[in-house]
Parts: sequence; structure tokens; C-alpha cells
Amino acid sequence: MISRPLAGLFLALAANIAVVGAGQAEELHVRPKAVVELFTSQGCASCPPADALLTALAERDDIVALAYHVDYWDYVGWKDTFAQEAYSDRQRAYAKSWGSSRIYTPQIVVNGAKAVVGSRRNEVQQAVGSASLPLTMDLTLNGDMLKITVPPKAELSDAVVWLVTYMERADVKIDSGENAGKSMVYTQVVTGRQVLGMWESEIGAELKLPLGEVLGTTNSGIAIVVQQERGGLPGAILAAAAYEP
Repeated sequence: MISRPLAGLFLALAANIAVVGAGQAEELHVRPKAVVELFTSQGCASCPPADALLTALAERDDIVALAYHVDYWDYVGWKDTFAQEAYSDRQRAYAKSWGSSRIYTPQIVVNGAKAVVGSRRNEVQQAVGSASLPLTMDLTLNGDMLKITVPPKAELSDAVVWLVTYMERADVKIDSGENAGKSMVYTQVVTGRQVLGMWESEIGAELKLPLGEVLGTTNSGIAIVVQQERGGLPGAILAAAAYEP
């Protein structure tokens, strides 16, 4: 599923930063083991523990954490201020790829392959603990330009390279719905996704991003996610990285 809007999300960057010299390129060697996607809603009474868990996971340098706010809880009486129909559609696409029609919040998907209830801490930790990504990704920063390099690996199938932008933190006072009266802190808030290009198993991928244009004035950082698709549905995530200026 392809959603076009751009904007924010906070993600951990597993990186060893080597500064080549003043004014020269900065190499970021990124080695996360898992991409954790939380499907959540401000209108869901069961979601706050999962939101808090995602915030904790994002502090780890081996995890890229994303919070997708869905819109199907809006009917309860509170319209989620970050929800997009495209994010609900992404969750439905995951379910369809697994032969299911059921979606729920809070749900966490790890590396595009395993789904667990987002508030069940032990199950989430087990899923993350056993996760791994088969490809590495290197980022090189030169001024305002970010270069993304993913090496080839012939035994894998081609995949789509996604750009995800995010806000690091947002404070929301909820006036109605299941969480009425609560003041919530949300992190890792996805505000947009856009296809950058393709990763090809025989040649890899090399892309460049002008950070100023991508981030604009409201976004805190970006995530790059390489994910396979099967019949237009999301599949396994092969590589990921995040960068926050």
C-alpha cells in the first residue's frame, strides 16, 4: 500500500558516527535489528500502555520505532489528531497479507512479519528479541544531503525503499471519547510515507535526499525502510535506518 503524505516520527539510530573532517562527509553506520510499527489511536482506552512501551523501545539503539495513528476509532467521539486513512489501510494490508480481515489497536508489527498485541510487554519483548534484519544500511551526511546505501544480496527478492518522516514528541489533551480528560504524550508519530525507489537484489540501492526539503519546519527526523511486497501487500522488512538532525 502506498501513502504519499510526508511528515514526522522519532526513531532510534543504531550508529557509530565517524566524522571524516570539518565540512566533510559524516558516515553513519546503521545496524538496527528490528522495525517496530505500532498501530494506535488517541480514542482507544487500551492504547496508552502500548504508546508508553513504544516510547521505551525507541530509546534502544537497535530498534527503529514507528507509531501509525489509525482513524477507525474516530467514531467513538474523539478524532485522533494524527490519524490518516492511509495508516488504517496499511494495517489492513498487513492483515490481508496474513490471510486475515481482523485489525485492532494496539497492535505491534515487528519487521513486517510478526504481529502481537501492543500492550503485552513480554510478547513484544520476545518478538523484538528474536528479530533480525538481513541487510545493512549506511547513511552519509554531506551538508544538507543524506546519501543512503544498501548493498546487494542476490538470494533476496527486490524491495521498495520507503521514506517515513516523523515528529519526536507531541502533547495532546483529549476532551472526549474513551480517553476523555487525559493529557497524553505521543512519540514516534508517523506523519507521512513516500516511495523513494527500489532496492534490487543484484545491484543494491543508492539514493540521496535533500534533508531541508524532506524535513520542512515540523518534522523531527526520518526513517528509511526497505520492505518487500507480495501482490501489492507489505512483506518482510529487509533493512532500516533512522536519522534525526
